[in-house]
Amino acid sequence: MTTSASQPQVTKTDEEWRAQLSPEEYAVLRQAGTERPWTGEYVDTKTVGVYECRACGAELFRSETKFDSHCGWPSFYEASAEDNVILREDTSHGMIRTEVLCATCHSHLGHLFDDAPQTPTGDRYCINSVSIRLQPAES
Repeated sequence: MTTSASQPQVTKTDEEWRAQLSPEEYAVLRQAGTERPWTGEYVDTKTVGVYECRACGAELFRSETKFDSHCGWPSFYEASAEDNVILREDTSHGMIRTEVLCATCHSHLGHLFDDAPQTPTGDRYCINSVSIRLQPAES
């Protein structure tokens, strides 16, 4: 179910990623880990702005598409552009899910679920706060 087969535009060695990212960021972004629910800095954030990949700075989501899903992680109903993320089947942990990756550096962001009928798309991009960084809009 990959939506893009392109090579990452940002490539670094494992050592370079480890030097750039905190241990928690590395575990999630580069090893497909997950932060504990309700612990991420953006779970309840209402600030207007753009959410970028914490690893490479690529734009991923906009605050207008963020919604309260009450799942413990920041949720968005669509990416800021379809080609900003890669969707890939994930069969880890005995489940079948859709993994969300940054299209620019192929870092793990979270998972996509189609369980949000309250949104315009019906989708819930369940994203780790540690995978993204909010750039607030200028006032």
